[in-house]
Amino acid sequence: MGKKLISVKEKIEKGKDYSLEDAIKLVKDSSYTKFNETIDLAVNLGIDPRKSEQMVRGTVVLPHGTGKKVRVLVFAKGEKEKEALDAGADYTGAEDIVEKINKGWLDFDKAVATPDVMGMVGKLGKILGPRGLMPNPKLGTVTFDIARAVKEIKAGKVEYKADKAGIVHITVGKVSFDTDKLIDNAKTVIGSILKAKPASSKGKYLKRISISSTMGPGVAVDLASLGKGV
Repeated sequence: MGKKLISVKEKIEKGKDYSLEDAIKLVKDSSYTKFNETIDLAVNLGIDPRKSEQMVRGTVVLPHGTGKKVRVLVFAKGEKEKEALDAGADYTGAEDIVEKINKGWLDFDKAVATPDVMGMVGKLGKILGPRGLMPNPKLGTVTFDIARAVKEIKAGKVEYKADKAGIVHITVGKVSFDTDKLIDNAKTVIGSILKAKPASSKGKYLKRISISSTMGPGVAVDLASLGKGV
């Protein structure tokens, strides 16, 4: 462990849960890298991820964005290509893009597709699936409302999914963001996760939340500081 990380860890009181505001301030103040670190939430849920009916997955638009420029690819034809470009898509196409991806091109962060081209896009499953790039109707990325989908992604729409341990890891911004903006983003994420609670989940749903920067240690959040409903 480097000296800088040791120094950062010493600022965090062991065993203490901080209010969301204090946790975010501590993470921001503890950043020691030369780059603009990402700030992430880790939300430990009271679910059994082995049961499909208890899987927690969804999307949420961060009110202040992620602080990252997102390159959006849209699989579409004709007028929908123009609609995508007008909405801010970085790349559009159909057969030509499928062929390009099959040859190894993956210079994009999110993909959207119109339903009529999913037959050809589906053949890219082995390439896009493991990378989390496959368009999905449940996440709003397979739609004829291309303009809306692209604008939401550009504005800060993020996806989340509980892992095998029942933990959701999700970005809420950058260290350079104002504390108030990070609080807004974090509360929006937590609110979305609360709404996604499976009906079959019993007992305490939100078990633990911690917040951290890319290179920093996690800071535990006091759930009581988040208000009612948590």
